[in-house]
Amino acid sequence: MGSEMVMVDDVSFPTEIITNTNNKPLALMGHAIGVRVSGITDIEIHFLQIKYNAIGIYLEKEVVNHLVNWKDKKENELSEDDAFFDALVSAPVEKFFRVVVIKEIKGSQYGVQLESAIRDRLAAIDKYEEKEEEALEKLTEFFQTKYFHKASVITFHFPTSSPTAEISFATQGKEEVKIKVENGNVVEMIQKWYLGGTRAVSPTTIKSLGHKFGELLSN
Repeated sequence: MGSEMVMVDDVSFPTEIITNTNNKPLALMGHAIGVRVSGITDIEIHFLQIKYNAIGIYLEKEVVNHLVNWKDKKENELSEDDAFFDALVSAPVEKFFRVVVIKEIKGSQYGVQLESAIRDRLAAIDKYEEKEEEALEKLTEFFQTKYFHKASVITFHFPTSSPTAEISFATQGKEEVKIKVENGNVVEMIQKWYLGGTRAVSPTTIKSLGHKFGELLSN
């Protein structure tokens, strides 16, 4: 872990990490608070932004070499350009997402949300077949029995060596557990859930990435 930290609400993220598969440091390229809007009452409608997690996106610094087509684009242009984020997902660099729970929820709730998003994305491009369904069922089952206490951590690791994803869950008082997803189509859509541009689960994360890459691609 890097020595410098960035605070996202009350959650700290190191500015750099080194995974157990690569000695090359990954940089914190985007960070945000995941929120959802709720709060419909009898007569009045109160819109409350509920903070439910903090998100950190780590990438190899060399990722900018795969995004030269967007050189000198401004933050808002990048944030609204799905083609840019498609290129980011397909860039052959190591990626690591760290999600820290703020608002407690059942793991099944998170799993269902993830499953639905991935299934819909794959079905839309006619890539949701039996192998994808099996991989997605295993992933949903992984989260089914978990409870996301505050400060629990979910990580998604995408190595460059193969089109796989290693997902881990850690919570206080219990041993970390992991699952490996080996279906390339499902792995791609997991990345797009967080890096999917205007269709991503966290618009604030996309805005943060747009800001960072706006700076990096202007140099």
